[in-house]
Amino acid sequence: MKSRFLILLFFLISAQVFSQGIIRGRVINPVNNDPVPFASILILDTDFGTISDEDGFFEISDIPSGLYNLRASFVGFKTVTIYEIQVSQARPVQLDIELEEETAELSEVVVSSEFSRSEETPLSIRRLNTNEIERYPGGNRDISRVIQALPGVASTPSFRNDILIRGGAPNENKFFVDEIEVPVINHFSTQGSSGGPVGILNVNLIKNVDLITGGFPANRMDAMSSFFEIQLKEGRRDKMFTQLTLGASELTLSNEGPIGEKTTYLFSARRSYLQGLFRLLGLPFLPTFNDFQFKSKTKLNEKTELTILGLGAIDNFVLNKEIPDDESGEDLENRLYLLDVLPVQSQWNYATGVKLKRFRDNGFWTFVLSRNMLDNSAYKYAGNQENDEDKLLYNYKSQESENKFRAENSIFGSGYTLKYGVNYQYSRYFIDNFDRATLSAIGQVIDISSTSNFSTYGAFVSGSKNYSGDRLLLSGGVRLDGGDFAATASNPFRQISPRVSVSYQLSPNLYATANAGVYYQKPPYTVLGFRNNEGALVNRDNDVRYIRNSQLIAGLELVVPEKNRRFTAEAFYKKYSNYPSSLRNGIALANLGADFGVIGNEPVISNAEGRAYGLEFLAQQRLLNNFYGIAALTLVRSEFTNPNTDGFVPSSWDNKIIVSLTAGKRFGKNWEIGSRWRFLGGTPYTPFDLQASSLIANWDLRNQGILNFNQINGVRLQAFHQLDLRLDKKYYFKNWNLNWYVDIQNAYNFQAKQAPLLVPVRAADGSISIDPNDPSRYQLKELENTAGTLLPTVGIIVEF
Repeated sequence: MKSRFLILLFFLISAQVFSQGIIRGRVINPVNNDPVPFASILILDTDFGTISDEDGFFEISDIPSGLYNLRASFVGFKTVTIYEIQVSQARPVQLDIELEEETAELSEVVVSSEFSRSEETPLSIRRLNTNEIERYPGGNRDISRVIQALPGVASTPSFRNDILIRGGAPNENKFFVDEIEVPVINHFSTQGSSGGPVGILNVNLIKNVDLITGGFPANRMDAMSSFFEIQLKEGRRDKMFTQLTLGASELTLSNEGPIGEKTTYLFSARRSYLQGLFRLLGLPFLPTFNDFQFKSKTKLNEKTELTILGLGAIDNFVLNKEIPDDESGEDLENRLYLLDVLPVQSQWNYATGVKLKRFRDNGFWTFVLSRNMLDNSAYKYAGNQENDEDKLLYNYKSQESENKFRAENSIFGSGYTLKYGVNYQYSRYFIDNFDRATLSAIGQVIDISSTSNFSTYGAFVSGSKNYSGDRLLLSGGVRLDGGDFAATASNPFRQISPRVSVSYQLSPNLYATANAGVYYQKPPYTVLGFRNNEGALVNRDNDVRYIRNSQLIAGLELVVPEKNRRFTAEAFYKKYSNYPSSLRNGIALANLGADFGVIGNEPVISNAEGRAYGLEFLAQQRLLNNFYGIAALTLVRSEFTNPNTDGFVPSSWDNKIIVSLTAGKRFGKNWEIGSRWRFLGGTPYTPFDLQASSLIANWDLRNQGILNFNQINGVRLQAFHQLDLRLDKKYYFKNWNLNWYVDIQNAYNFQAKQAPLLVPVRAADGSISIDPNDPSRYQLKELENTAGTLLPTVGIIVEF
């Protein structure tokens, strides 16, 4: 009887449920928020369609469950295509469509809301929607990993989310969520840089992600490699909706719905159980993380919208000192090394913000007030003997908090756009640092506790103008940025950032584009707030400067709207100056950052230069006949000067070649398979100084090797490649949906060579062996270090 019941239950769950769904929403003009009445809305390749009413509202019903592309059009407005709209009976699809007015009489050109192009940034911009992020093979529903499919984006072969764009460092990227800046988007982030093993943002709440890798708009500041414009969904206006996601490492709950007639909300919370999983696997470190997100949007009236955003994370990283009885050889040596060098770490962060948008007939004002904070703590005892204060190697705690205000006015006229605005930021940086492990230039123990406050300010103006019947687009702008962290930086006219873009429509769907611009970014707070034992702000005295980056970009873009295809080719050149370099070891900070810990907490001078240049190629197929794919090729070089070397040397981000091939296919009964293959050229690294490392005094102080900074990035790793696979199955029921998936990262288990580990030779009793030829030295040896493992993940998503 029991077996019959299980068979029946399996049959019911496995059966395909045919159900009907609804798409409803509103068509508006994004310039003034006015409705667009009588617009035509068609579901492509079907007979379904409708017309918006006098207030812009529309509804299409009795749609079979599935994935559809939709097109909206009206006379005098640019036609828009929206891809991959998931329809089910569990909830009506809520879809608000923005139609922009045409400025000239041209033959119809279809504009894709997914192939994003804007007047101010007509090149180097890519868009991903929520379905692409969710199903991306190897992405594990993490936006930082999904972005790696796009051209110009490199990554590390380890399990971290460091985003390396066009040869730039991870800290050269900025992230905006609904126009509110969010500095930290990864758990266990590297302070002074970025990246981390797991993303914070919940893909369930994301509507679109635009990645801008060049031609930056003038209203964005303080980055040199990219800006991420992340747009969250608007909460449901009809009723509450819940999504529960159970993955291999975490449990996520998402909820959305209305609060009264004018306000909607989104909320999510996630709890990981990595610590228990890693303990079962016997790993020497035990991480755990939690995060939350919240958004509400209130329409105060037809012309005024108020958005409130909040997100945060809590991370803890402890050591697992239990050594398995069956572990021996290099595995045991590797474990003991990691236990010797890994700190006990805790970190939390949050970002909150309020955005007020006030529309009028020819544009809108945007006001943004936000605050964010990062708290980072870590400590380490020699031999992990935490009860012996004499064994304390370092105890680090710091806090970064920022309070920001931004006001922008956008004016739209006949064939032109004008924007201007101002911004102000007040920051607090606190540090309490005891460090006897760092070999400082003066050979002293670092023991400092201090608080520093900084103000930065800026203003911009930008505009664009169409000529020749909208075929020629000219856009440009200028920024001024200043800060009180050093003498040179305080004068904003020393940080003038002009930029200009041109786009010409060679044929209805072929564009030639070019851009030239200058961009500035302030050094991280670890640099700005570093003090010596006397309490002096060392780097202010060294007149640390804004990092300067000049860029040239040119490219071609071909869009084939009837086939949902896009082809782009771009060449870029980036020239860095005023880059900080360490006075302790003579290396540019551009060559540090793809690891855990803290970057920049030391004396620096702004004297390094750099350059990155290359070619990018992209072929993208949006969903058509149940197939989609992205092919991206990047040829890139990234080089920096260092005081200890002559001329340019490869930076830590110099991959030379990056290939990413992603494809997927949807089958009947809502089965879907996808795969991604990526290839990255090997990056350079700096070898160890064996003579300095083996000294007993040095090793006892640091428990790890000392790098040879006279051979900065003098050795290159082998190339890295990996295949990821994913299988999805969806079920649509009357009031709920079920989706399970299997995601396999590194399907053929490629072992990527990393910089070798330097470990001590140990005697039978576990003590470190002394060099018999020199009693002042330990015996050390290098261990092969690899990254990459076959990692299958099973997940279940329930929506109701």
